[in-house]
Amino acid sequence: MKNIAIIGSGISGLTAAYLLSKKHKVTVYEKDNRIGGHTATVDIEKDGEKIAIDTGFIVFNDKTYPNYLALLDEIGIGKQATEMSFSVHNCQTGMEYNGHNLNTLFAQRRNLFRPKFWLLVKEILRFNKQCKAIFESQNYQSGLTLGQFLAENNFSDYFAEHYILPMGAAIWSSSLAQMGDFEFRFFVQFFHNHGLLNIADRPQWYVIPNGSRSYLAPLCEPFKDRIHLEANISGITRENNKVQLHFSHTEGNTQPNTETKYEEFDEVVIACHSDQALALLNDASNDENTILSAMPYSENSVVLHTDKRLLPKRQKAWASWNYQLSQDRHKAASVTYNMNILQGLQSKHTFCVTLNQKDEIDPASILREFTYHHPIFSAQSIKAQTQRDRICGINHTHFAGAYWHNGFHEDGVRSAVEVAKRFDCVLSK
Repeated sequence: MKNIAIIGSGISGLTAAYLLSKKHKVTVYEKDNRIGGHTATVDIEKDGEKIAIDTGFIVFNDKTYPNYLALLDEIGIGKQATEMSFSVHNCQTGMEYNGHNLNTLFAQRRNLFRPKFWLLVKEILRFNKQCKAIFESQNYQSGLTLGQFLAENNFSDYFAEHYILPMGAAIWSSSLAQMGDFEFRFFVQFFHNHGLLNIADRPQWYVIPNGSRSYLAPLCEPFKDRIHLEANISGITRENNKVQLHFSHTEGNTQPNTETKYEEFDEVVIACHSDQALALLNDASNDENTILSAMPYSENSVVLHTDKRLLPKRQKAWASWNYQLSQDRHKAASVTYNMNILQGLQSKHTFCVTLNQKDEIDPASILREFTYHHPIFSAQSIKAQTQRDRICGINHTHFAGAYWHNGFHEDGVRSAVEVAKRFDCVLSK
């Protein structure tokens, strides 16, 4: 039995702790005052209604979340079917649509008489067909970006700006400009695997009943007494065939003093963001420096509110995910999640979770505010992903996080499963 430290209590850290606890002694350290990371359900009481609303991790599906589904089955957590639809609203022109079905696609009826809109539909079909053919042939042009593919294949700016770039930006919480720089191969593989190149035959999406936090307690049950919150880890060193976690002391509300203590472990799983992981390593190797620094994160402002102006003007155009276009292509993703649709909330209020648009929200409607960080995907970061074995499992140190794959909850679980396999600890399937 090994004594293993887990740093971080997001989905990656908790899954690693759960699996490793089957055969080893694990201790979890979290710098925040709560566990869960992006699993952040909050309790809202408004006008006599009490509702649990997800503000970070929300949805998963039956096709591309095999590890997460297996984890839920193992800990006895069910799922609730939901609708995954996407809308775009152009703030300058007023054009809007919701791609859920034909009725919502033409929620703005005058789009029926707009040749440009019919061309958009035609280009969506052409884009899907071409990308599926490329996926099946695996005939990718080396180094090609999504923006370059669109230009080389004569897709219109209207198609790019009103469909594919905002959809990608909503998924990866990026700007339209960053989406244009996305590696085309990475993009196509993700869209194909998630059924986003199909008009029909898409995955069934789900949420966790009563909020995503419902899985936390059963997942943590085997090690619940070995979770340390507000853990102020000042650094990690590796020497004498062991791992030392150094902690800064605080006395009351004073500044940290210069003394530190450390605890020693046989192994450490660093399950925080790549940039945070690198910052913790006092003795980072050249490979650790190079690989982890190539996978940066971006900061996103998130607001839970009830201001319906952040949704499309027409209610038929309201979707699960609603993107607002502006003239600034470098602005971070401007997307609003309609939580009533996603979580099936029965309420007289419309609860919205909006990214990066706080200034446009009526302050009186704001219920909670958060800051979340998401990995930035580029040719550099995708190359770094392929070099994981150069640092993971080396020097008694293991790295887990969604940044090693596509950046989602499934990817966090997958990264933890891959770490746990080194210790002969597996997830039932």
